[in-house]
Amino acid sequence: MTGMLLLSCLMFLLPIEPCRTLCQAASKSKQKVSAKPHGICDGVCMDNSHCSQPCPPDTEGTMGFACRKKKWHKITDTCRTLNAFNIFESYSTMANHILNSKSISNWTFIPERNSSCVLLQSVNSFARKLFLNKDAIDISDVFIHTMGTIVSGNNTGKNFTFSMRVNDTNNEITGRVLISRDELRKMPFPSQVVSIAFPTLGAILEASLLENVTVNGLVLSVILPKELKRISLIFEKISKSEEKRTQCVGWHSLESRWDQQACEIIQDNAHQAVCRCRPSKLFTSFSILMSPHILENPILTYITYIGLGISICSLILCLSIEALVWSQVTKTEISYLRHVCIANIAATLLMADVWFIVASFLSGPLTHHNGCVAATFFVHFFYLSVFFWMLAKALLILYGILIVFHTLSKSALVASLFSVGYGCPLVIAIITVAVTEPSKGYLQPDACWLNWDMTKALLAFVVPALAIVVVNLITVTLVIVKTQRAVIGSSMFQEVRAIVRISKNIAILTPLLGLTWGFGIATVINDSSLAFHIIFSLLNAFQGFFILVFGTILDPKIREALKSRVTSAKWISRISENISSEFSCHPTKGPS
Repeated sequence: MTGMLLLSCLMFLLPIEPCRTLCQAASKSKQKVSAKPHGICDGVCMDNSHCSQPCPPDTEGTMGFACRKKKWHKITDTCRTLNAFNIFESYSTMANHILNSKSISNWTFIPERNSSCVLLQSVNSFARKLFLNKDAIDISDVFIHTMGTIVSGNNTGKNFTFSMRVNDTNNEITGRVLISRDELRKMPFPSQVVSIAFPTLGAILEASLLENVTVNGLVLSVILPKELKRISLIFEKISKSEEKRTQCVGWHSLESRWDQQACEIIQDNAHQAVCRCRPSKLFTSFSILMSPHILENPILTYITYIGLGISICSLILCLSIEALVWSQVTKTEISYLRHVCIANIAATLLMADVWFIVASFLSGPLTHHNGCVAATFFVHFFYLSVFFWMLAKALLILYGILIVFHTLSKSALVASLFSVGYGCPLVIAIITVAVTEPSKGYLQPDACWLNWDMTKALLAFVVPALAIVVVNLITVTLVIVKTQRAVIGSSMFQEVRAIVRISKNIAILTPLLGLTWGFGIATVINDSSLAFHIIFSLLNAFQGFFILVFGTILDPKIREALKSRVTSAKWISRISENISSEFSCHPTKGPS
């Protein structure tokens, strides 16, 4: 123990005096134990017999003896002088210096990133070895506060309440550890319970591990007997915001990270959070995390679901119109391929919207992890497919303009479009989940969407989507330059008009899609304001409406085809009415 404490002093470059005090206390304690008399067992010493003796005064534990050659020899010694008022007080003094709020920034310069985790485990390990008498302990410093007591099955319940400053102001926040009466009844005999509160350790863990999380309360360590499996913790929030999602977490001692599996949130408001946690050998310390992203607002929920409903209805209407006028608007090769692209853009966006709704129901604490992975995969795949089908339209334009003297068969062109529209996004989606999911880095912690903070999996959507936006805009510019040279009376005039229509469609829809996901990326990467989230929700929700309007309704060929179908339907209806009236006016007489 003395060597470990000396190493800690040297590692953190603390003032010499606290270390000297602690090490002298530990050395003195060790000398006291070694100077204790061994004691003599009562009774006759017979070979291979054993006995035990209580430790000398002022110490706790027992000494075990074995008889060898008619002499008692000590074989075990559990005498301890560790108590709350010598070693641990000195240890708290050292830890208090290490945890000083003024030294938090210095943790980023320590080469060993795991140092803060070692500190936490060291304090918890030391507290676990304490031996409490009947009197409770209460050792309070500015940056570490330790409480301990003996509890039994007869207690009506036990709680520890801490109130500590978290910064250089006089503002204090509280934390409470509550052990219910039902839990205490599980204890067969009285046992000790120790709890430690740290107001700055959360920020130190953030600084040293460089993780994109914010601890929003005290860090509370709890040393319990193994019979106690469940405790309640009440954390007052440092940042009292209703727009931030709160997570109850436990510190995973082996993997050195915060883990949501150790706790569940019972109550949450702007002022405090109530957690129910399961202490174990892996989870001894607990706290609450504040999400870097704003909490879903009811306004956003209404906009999203109403907008998605309109989008889905618009896409179904778009596909219905395409099916209705298909034979009339696909008479040339270029128009046929164009409508293949429009139909698949509508179909993929429709599937993306449906899976987006599924993913929204699975979001939150990852209790549906496998379902969340599946939903995220399909949302990723289908939204990417929307962009790649837009790219396919742009490639179709380049084919129509640049490759004039060499044409491919229609089936070859359709196969090429489907390879771009579905093959490329499928490969990207599969690689993304295969690379990131084994390390649990595929999903965001609180949503069914691609992770950003840990693995940057979101780049597998962002990079292809933005690259396609750039390529499509360059293509539109090229079309404008090329089509200015087309002669109105030339044989290519009809094809050029079709290409211009496709270009206008791309010129409108590509910026809308790009702008939508530009706001989407901003809301994920940065801690954006509510206005950005509302803009993204509006644009994302009404993409289907945009495709219906700009891809179908405003197309003059489709309007003509619809008008023709309506006129034809009226003509057929009129003929049916005439035939019906003819039969009704001249009824056939039966035999008399």
